[in-house]
Amino acid sequence: MEIAIIVEGKNDKSRLARVLSPEVPVYCTFGTLNTNRIEALRKAVGDRQVYLFTDPDASGRRIRGVLRDVFPDAEHLYTRRGYAGVEGTPEEYLIQQLEKAGLEAFILYPDPSGAVWLKP
Repeated sequence: MEIAIIVEGKNDKSRLARVLSPEVPVYCTFGTLNTNRIEALRKAVGDRQVYLFTDPDASGRRIRGVLRDVFPDAEHLYTRRGYAGVEGTPEEYLIQQLEKAGLEAFILYPDPSGAVWLKP
């Protein structure tokens, strides 16, 4: 299965890159969803299964709502309200959410010694 994750910004993308295999493309909305940006996302995603991972604030909910219409088969990933968005979510919690979505094959798990990230 090929997947793609859509987030709001480059800091969200950077945060996810720390726990995801580099083979998983992470696309950013950059907070704007005009017609051109939506079409660019649609083209970039292609036939991949889409996962939406936006912040739990008003802007993130608005973006998720628009993307839900564009990608009606998308899976939704969520972070807790207490965290400062996706970029402020602890890596352990990101991993839990990715596991809940069945994406274990794409997760880079930390070495128990804390030294290196490993793929299972």
